[in-house]
Amino acid sequence: MNRQGNPDVLAQARRRDSLDKRQRVLTTLAVLEQDGEKITHAAVARAARVSTWLTYTDGIREHIQAARHRQASTPPLAPTQGTPPTTPAGLRAELHLARQEIKELRKERDRLRDALRHQLGQQLDTLHAPDLTTRLEELTHHNHQLADQLQHATEENAVLRSHTASLEEDLAAARTGLRRMMRAENTTR
Repeated sequence: MNRQGNPDVLAQARRRDSLDKRQRVLTTLAVLEQDGEKITHAAVARAARVSTWLTYTDGIREHIQAARHRQASTPPLAPTQGTPPTTPAGLRAELHLARQEIKELRKERDRLRDALRHQLGQQLDTLHAPDLTTRLEELTHHNHQLADQLQHATEENAVLRSHTASLEEDLAAARTGLRRMMRAENTTR
């Protein structure tokens, strides 16, 4: 059996991939929190190399919210020397990066939406295929029956035409014989 088309194998692979991504998100979240990085859904998704959508799913969202709550209740540390000051240029750079990330996320969303549509279309086609196959077999059988009936009717028509032609010849011969008899009868009188 082709392992590629086996739905159970595909489902197991998706589950493993999902669990791997979820574990990666939780590990990344712990590292970001330990390093004192600002916790946001986008920051966690970027660091874990997963879609932002995953960070909002049940089982992940709660961990991020808890980390943000812990972070908000902890007093901020004094800025270190490596932290750039908030300047208009820095803000513009962050804005530019955020816009780039938004574009990438939109592209990913569109790609995932198209893939989902394609997959749903294939599933619908697969669901209706047995019904279509059964209907096609019924129509083919009915077509063969009609073809047999047509052939039988054509043969019967040919036999009847031949019989009709024979009867017309007999009728013409009978008429000719009757005329001769009538002439012979009239000439003898």
